[in-house]
Amino acid sequence: MSRLMGERKLKIADVARETGLNRNTVTLLYHETAARVELDAIDRLCKFFDVPVGELLERIPD
Repeated sequence: MSRLMGERKLKIADVARETGLNRNTVTLLYHETAARVELDAIDRLCKFFDVPVGELLERIPD
């Protein structure tokens, strides 16, 4: 998500405000430290950035 935000020159506060998500949720996703994410949050971010889920999230094996 940090790449998408950087390309669009967006701040965490911008994304939180525009999506209605909690700033902490956006911060955890930006820093890739979120342990879990609600499906609604993923849906809002995909719509906001106009990308499929695969552009937003990546699974890294243990």
